[in-house]
Amino acid sequence: MRPAKATATAVTAVTTALLGGAAAVAAGRFASNAALKAPSGRPLPTEPRLTVHSTAAGQITLTRALASLRPGTYGLSGSGSHAVIGPVLDTAPHAADTVVRRLERVTHGSLDPSDKVWLTPQVHIGDPHAALDIDHADVDIPGELGGLPAWFVPGVRDTWVITVHGLGTTREHPMVVMDFLHRQQFPVLDLAYRGDLGAPRSPDGLGHLGETEWRDLDAAIRYAVRYGARNVILHGWSTGAAMALHAAAYSALRERISGLVLDSPVLNWETTLRALAAARRTPRPLLPLAVRAAQGRTGLRGDRILEAADPEVLGVPTLLFHGPDDVIAPWALSRQLAERRPELVTLHTVPDAPHGAMWNADPAGYEEALRRFLTPLM
Repeated sequence: MRPAKATATAVTAVTTALLGGAAAVAAGRFASNAALKAPSGRPLPTEPRLTVHSTAAGQITLTRALASLRPGTYGLSGSGSHAVIGPVLDTAPHAADTVVRRLERVTHGSLDPSDKVWLTPQVHIGDPHAALDIDHADVDIPGELGGLPAWFVPGVRDTWVITVHGLGTTREHPMVVMDFLHRQQFPVLDLAYRGDLGAPRSPDGLGHLGETEWRDLDAAIRYAVRYGARNVILHGWSTGAAMALHAAAYSALRERISGLVLDSPVLNWETTLRALAAARRTPRPLLPLAVRAAQGRTGLRGDRILEAADPEVLGVPTLLFHGPDDVIAPWALSRQLAERRPELVTLHTVPDAPHGAMWNADPAGYEEALRRFLTPLM
């Protein structure tokens, strides 16, 4: 047994003895909920709450924190409110414990002093017509658990882009690139999958970090091919990126997948689960229990995603968006993947961006990298 694994096993055994069997199981289940019951559209536990201090014409003053100082464009969500904020305004007068950012627009509700808010990669709310003035159709994709709602934006090309969101977000998140893809004349199919609003629940009511959810993406591929797609490009964020890798490895229609765009991919579910549990202030000795509880509740083992992300298995051009500030899905595995298959995999490094927010940190750079990747696949 490796020393690190032996130590973790010993810590788990000691903790179990200290807590007692039933208490240890309960603690493990509670800790594992951070990943297995992460609600769509709600902040991940790694995202701090900020306080609104004031608003003015085109400006908002927030608590000064690493989150509020991030570069780029973000959604700002609160209880019953949503807004879009832009860059930090360094020259605007402010107290030492605050930061002023550009307030692009308030899309829902209102922002009042003392409101608690958090940054989100979801810039748009509503559907593509309401948010972007892009015509779309509401479609229902037959999935193994029932109908899966999706937005379809038509385009003239016979290669479709299928977008799939990740942890803590909804199908509204991929709208950050929908206008760009629409201008490139790609048909876009933006999917809601099991556990999302309007979609069926998993039989156990838990998320599986892409390991079972990928079959809903497989259903979307079948739908696209049935309605005219010659090829598909899968664009996934977080667990959605893991779903894309599963589909590329295991789908019966994998030969129709001509490219992958993976944003903040979850390539090691144990690491991600530990990070989310730790962000909920789970004591360090309980983290191995959280992993064991997740395994027992879902059957997760992690070997299938490791197989799907094996550089020797990957067979299509792949664009990776990832960066060193992602604490939920550390980018070391993305770097290794790019280093081992440089002829097939391009890594676009994005500094100062949290998990799933690579576009937000640098929209122009993200879209230019995406344009260069997609052009040969059109």
